[in-house]
Amino acid sequence: MSYRVVVADDDREMRASLEDLLESAGWDVRSVNRAERVAEMAKQFSPDVILTDVRMPGQGGLSLLDVRPSDAPPVVVITAHGDIPMAVDAIHAGAYSFLEKPFDPRRLLTILDHAAEQHRLSHQSARLRLRLSELSGLDRVLLGETPEVRDLREDILDLVDVRGPVMLRGETGTGKELVARALHDLGPNAVGPFVVVNCATLPPDKFATIMFGDTASQGLMAVADGGTLFLDEIGACPSIVQAQLLRVIEASEVLPVGATQSVVVDAHIISATNTDLEAAVRAETFRADLLFRLNTHQVSLPTLRDRRSDIALLYTHFAAQSAAVYETNPPTITPEDMSALLAHDWPGNVRELRHVAERRVLAARRGRGSVAQALSGDESVEDLPGTLREAVAAFERQMIGNAISAHSGRMDAVAEALGIGRRTLNEKIVKLDLDKDALL
Repeated sequence: MSYRVVVADDDREMRASLEDLLESAGWDVRSVNRAERVAEMAKQFSPDVILTDVRMPGQGGLSLLDVRPSDAPPVVVITAHGDIPMAVDAIHAGAYSFLEKPFDPRRLLTILDHAAEQHRLSHQSARLRLRLSELSGLDRVLLGETPEVRDLREDILDLVDVRGPVMLRGETGTGKELVARALHDLGPNAVGPFVVVNCATLPPDKFATIMFGDTASQGLMAVADGGTLFLDEIGACPSIVQAQLLRVIEASEVLPVGATQSVVVDAHIISATNTDLEAAVRAETFRADLLFRLNTHQVSLPTLRDRRSDIALLYTHFAAQSAAVYETNPPTITPEDMSALLAHDWPGNVRELRHVAERRVLAARRGRGSVAQALSGDESVEDLPGTLREAVAAFERQMIGNAISAHSGRMDAVAEALGIGRRTLNEKIVKLDLDKDALL
């Protein structure tokens, strides 16, 4: 898309010359002979930059710098009568740049290109911030405007009232736990517990005891009674436990290890996988009957590669979140930053994008860095934080993250290990914007 410019100059020959120069460079040009006509032309044309002479009949070109809204296009000033004090005054009044006639056409085009590019980036960021401020409900949980994400939100709304098992399929980092939580929060079991089990992190010899309990303690299945049990990485469930898990789904009963009497459990089962379970069935490492029960309803999550037009929105959101945690301002997105974001393949999907945004914010806090460096990991974020508050936040993030990983996401055990109450733990997780799914 070509840039748009409004040219204001009372000299007819100069206007014609500027029109020829700019149009030959691919610009869309509108011209006026008085500064008073610029505002009306700008409303109709929405220019990316305004190029104006200083001395014209009526209002001078510098009047365009008076009381300008924050989203107004930048103003580049040219004059045959300029001097250093006038240039300084124009820049102080908000002009983007200042050129004296006669000017180098290449320099003028370079200045206008940069001004227009900056304006479009600023306008895009403003639209993203507005979009984020307007989001609510499921839109805020699952950010995005692509058809893939809209379809995902519709799939979730279609499934919130179902009682049968739901299987979530998608690559690592696509947000499967986020979708599971949305299904829980919007469904009839929202008042009950939401219990997360990462099947890949449970020791095979203790899997049954942890899941089903024993004569001395409750298992996670019983803990999830009346709520939702989210079985992440279900493909890692040991073969010996799969029959018991099938019985739980079919009969809503749990037989604790060593017990002779079953315990009734009413929990909504949501599972997730990033592997080919059909291939596991063919290899006889996963029960076909268990798969048929678990995938009664299926939801496929799109990769970030399939929804590239959402990358800017998501990055803006994550950068704003990280900036709030570290009590700083999110860094401005440069054209180079945007190019790096769109060129990357994102093997870690949305989770990777969140981490890149955080690394970029930490580097910007010290006045350095770029998205490209954040993507490469070359941001020196291992340095000590710049303030005591940042240091405390970083230490708490590490401590809580380590505890969540060590206790496989069992939040009561995490709170006990850290010596704090469950409510305090939940508040810190929200404040520090910790991603539990990334830690398990």
